[in-house]
Amino acid sequence: MKNSKKLIALTICIMLVTALLLGCGNGQQTSGNQPANGNGQENGDAPQHFTIGVINLMEHMALDAAFRGFVSALEARGFVDGDNITIHYANALGDQSTLSTIADQHVNRNADLILSITTPATQTMAGRTNTIPILGTAVTSYVVAGIIDSNERPGGNVSGTSDMNPVAAQIDLVVEMVPDAQTIGLIYNSGEANSVLQVQIAKERIEELGLQWEEVTVVTPADVMTAMQSLVGRVDAVYVPADNVMASSMPAVHSVAIDAGIPVVAGERNMVMAGALATMGIDYYELGYATGIMAIDVLVNGMNPGDMPIQFAPDVYSITINGLVAEEIGFTIPDRFQSYVVFPE
Repeated sequence: MKNSKKLIALTICIMLVTALLLGCGNGQQTSGNQPANGNGQENGDAPQHFTIGVINLMEHMALDAAFRGFVSALEARGFVDGDNITIHYANALGDQSTLSTIADQHVNRNADLILSITTPATQTMAGRTNTIPILGTAVTSYVVAGIIDSNERPGGNVSGTSDMNPVAAQIDLVVEMVPDAQTIGLIYNSGEANSVLQVQIAKERIEELGLQWEEVTVVTPADVMTAMQSLVGRVDAVYVPADNVMASSMPAVHSVAIDAGIPVVAGERNMVMAGALATMGIDYYELGYATGIMAIDVLVNGMNPGDMPIQFAPDVYSITINGLVAEEIGFTIPDRFQSYVVFPE
């Protein structure tokens, strides 16, 4: 009997010690889940890490600037690639099938947010998912492109920033710089809805001024040289809208313009730095930066893109004139524009 009592007491002691050890272990595990750096969520959740997919149609300076601005806005608010966010960037290099493949990859990755750069990229991405938040940039008109129904309340999962330029004012700039111009050439990608919109505005303004226009269209960068050459002898100046194919083909535009001595006014500043004569346009870096701020609202504040109005560039535009191009085509810059002249390196 005494041995039985001793055995029972020993068993109880072992059980008590085990319970105490388990209790201590659980206490340590709970403490270990608490964020050490203050960046985590409440109730002991691990710090949040976001995945952002980026889909870009092609490479050119304006689109690159928009992406840099987006990343800078995130970094300014403490979100750094490789630290608390992961950015998966992919460029389709102008190929639609590659664009589709990239879109599928971002969907399969189940990104927390997607940045789509250009209209075709945003159209493709919106056609792949109606649940993952999408923010576009370098898109002229989301409505014309058939991506959303309203700028004020986009609905669905898409919003972003518009790169709508002051097209009518840019035509006025052509006339101010080339006051004797009677016919203005228009060259653009007819397959891009936003380019068609810009050219329509340009035509209306040209006609309002009592002038004539001649247009040629392209589909790929390979078409640009021939299209530009077809305008020689028919026009006094050329207007090129903010068009992705044209922006990536400015060296071809520049080459023809030099040989023919034709002044070219483009839709945005980076196209001027790449070979056009002048522009009055927006800053694509700032446009991308504004998109990055919208991304913070989606990721951190839980906002739905469908409830976020499309944002437009401020109505403050800057004139840029390429002094080197002016010299190359033998163009005399009017005195009132001298302060806008730059000389790219």
